[in-house]
Amino acid sequence: HSVRGIIRKENQKDDLKEVGVEPVVADIEELDDISEPVGDADAVLFAAGAGPGSGAERKWTVDRDGAIKLIDACIKNGIDRYVIISAMGLDQPRGNEVFRTYQIAKAEADETLRNSRLKYTIVKPGRLTDESGTGMVSIGKDLERGEIPRKDVAAVLASVFETPETVGQEFDLVSGNTPISKALDFSN
Repeated sequence: HSVRGIIRKENQKDDLKEVGVEPVVADIEELDDISEPVGDADAVLFAAGAGPGSGAERKWTVDRDGAIKLIDACIKNGIDRYVIISAMGLDQPRGNEVFRTYQIAKAEADETLRNSRLKYTIVKPGRLTDESGTGMVSIGKDLERGEIPRKDVAAVLASVFETPETVGQEFDLVSGNTPISKALDFSN
């Protein structure tokens, strides 16, 4: 596969090039239409996030509006496959005002994606860690909150694109005892 990564800052280009990704500098907060930077991809992954330390306003402009702009770009560009990184427990927002805003923004993005005509998968990982990946996960609905290494989330995302049965699925994702390929088997 060839991969294009949309980034906000020029200084992020080398990191992407190093791993074989074509960097495209475009600020999804500033642009109203991101269809040109998205281009003619076969599939997209929304992995952007305002990040810790950002205020409530950026949760709307990145976590919700950025995801919706990508939906619009997919429709405009004829791309029908969309995978989004969401979050666990969005049905009951908790925490401080900024964290609650983040959860509501994510939930609204997910709902917009569900209501689009795109072939979607909504992946809801637990708290991300920088530990080494194990390739062992737990996938399901309403899992108990937990942690998962970023490398395992990345491996699941890569597998989702190769697993047609994940279209129309949404699931929680935490570390577990099941190999990724078996955990993503929705045929039973």
